[in-house]
Amino acid sequence: MRRALVLLLGVLAVGAVVVQSTAANGEGSPGKDVLEFDVMAPVDVPFTGSANAVRGQPGGGLPWEIDRARGELRTDGRLDIRVDGLVLARRAPVPANLQGTNPIAQFRAVVNCLTPQAPVNGETVASEPVAATPSGDATIRDELDLPEDCIAPIVFVTSPAGAWFAVTGR
Repeated sequence: MRRALVLLLGVLAVGAVVVQSTAANGEGSPGKDVLEFDVMAPVDVPFTGSANAVRGQPGGGLPWEIDRARGELRTDGRLDIRVDGLVLARRAPVPANLQGTNPIAQFRAVVNCLTPQAPVNGETVASEPVAATPSGDATIRDELDLPEDCIAPIVFVTSPAGAWFAVTGR
């Protein structure tokens, strides 16, 4: 009986080591965080337009502002972003009748990763467009096909055509 108990404890200990090793290597894991953020910077001068594109992404044509943003990008490509109050800035050069509004019906997320094949401007993948409210609220959830090597990822919230309104960072 004692020998059977010792053998059982040994098998359980080996099993625990195998489970820990598999979890540490990410095998069987649905993905690990690549980037987690709770702030985004709105597009502003000098990044409006295409003159000072960030990693090939042109900025929206006018300054924007954002109340809040949070999100997560995982190794398996799952992307989850929530933006609140992403609207045109409440100041010139935005026309007075557009200040504090979102005139764009849909937002999309764009992720740019530097890769060995594209070490300067990186490789870009985009989500499907999602509905955005006139007050600038949207939730973007998608699974993207990220490059195998995703170095220094940047996440943008953009128009359907790709002009960015908000970007990770501050």
